[in-house]
Amino acid sequence: MTELARTPLFEEHVALGGKMVPFAGYEMPVQYANGALQEYKAVREGGAGLFDISHMGQVRVAGPDALDFLQHVTTNDVSRLVDDQVQYSALLNEHGTFIDDITTYKIADETYYLCINAANRHKDVAHLLSASVTFDVHVSDESDATTLLALQGEAAQKTLQPLVDIDLDGIGYYRFAQAHVAGSEAIISRTGYTGEDGFELYLPNTAAVEIWHKLLAGGAIPIGLAARDMLRTEMGYALYGHEISADVTPIEANLMWITKLDKGEFIGRAAVAARKEQGAERKLIALKLTERGIPREHYPVLVNGEVSGEITSGMHSPMAGGVALAYVKPEHAAEGQLAVEIRGKAVAAERTRTPFVRSNVRK
Repeated sequence: MTELARTPLFEEHVALGGKMVPFAGYEMPVQYANGALQEYKAVREGGAGLFDISHMGQVRVAGPDALDFLQHVTTNDVSRLVDDQVQYSALLNEHGTFIDDITTYKIADETYYLCINAANRHKDVAHLLSASVTFDVHVSDESDATTLLALQGEAAQKTLQPLVDIDLDGIGYYRFAQAHVAGSEAIISRTGYTGEDGFELYLPNTAAVEIWHKLLAGGAIPIGLAARDMLRTEMGYALYGHEISADVTPIEANLMWITKLDKGEFIGRAAVAARKEQGAERKLIALKLTERGIPREHYPVLVNGEVSGEITSGMHSPMAGGVALAYVKPEHAAEGQLAVEIRGKAVAAERTRTPFVRSNVRK
């Protein structure tokens, strides 16, 4: 059995009563002593939640061909980025299906920074290195030296501001700044995975414990994986291994908005264009139960009484009730009587849109 990795904050989680579980090759806190619901409320109800997401991967791409290389390996149009801007994007294989979804940070004309999913880190890095051989570019995996924290919620800016040497008002949504947090160099990005205002902080490991303590002392509440998943599901955000995988293209996953077929050639482009011409094999929809029940991952989705697909992410939202994302046959994406099979019973549902609750990101 492979030994689980630990983030630089592992001992802090244990000291706070975090229930540690295996996740993406790491030991991570699924919740703390007060439970996931209280953590969720801290983020949704005006507080600030502090997430250790250091299991995510960080890759620096630098060199004269950095832009051309990223245009070749990612789906979005990197040429549209200006310095200090972030872009949601994806890595595809030649079949047009997902290797990963990522964020791209433009630091300068020849320097970019990628944030990649924890479970895909080594696969992603191998893919990037292989694809880089014909470009004048250097790909370096900085994951093991980097701590990544997310501070999310209405009070996030107020909590972080005393620790930084810049005015956080100057960082717009999906923008970032290179600054100092408690004296340590950092990238401060106005991004997140919760639908609330907040920041993601890229820090050296040596600063992790001090900054974690300072943010908690400033009123932030530690948040585990369970509340994190509740928050992202309410927003309808895709998660690798759920809504996106090596089995689906951006067409099925409703992610053509980050897939710019008109920017020129990139890995997977031809396959996606062909799938667009042929039509999707299945479609991702958002649904809400109209009867009592909790829709969970892998539960069958029924249309007109027959199985059409299954749930990829589902939950009981404290604000919206039973909500889920699900793949169904393309002909059922917009019409047909919808239900979810829960313990052998068909529970009525209706199609809806995401987010399931109001987004409060600052744009």
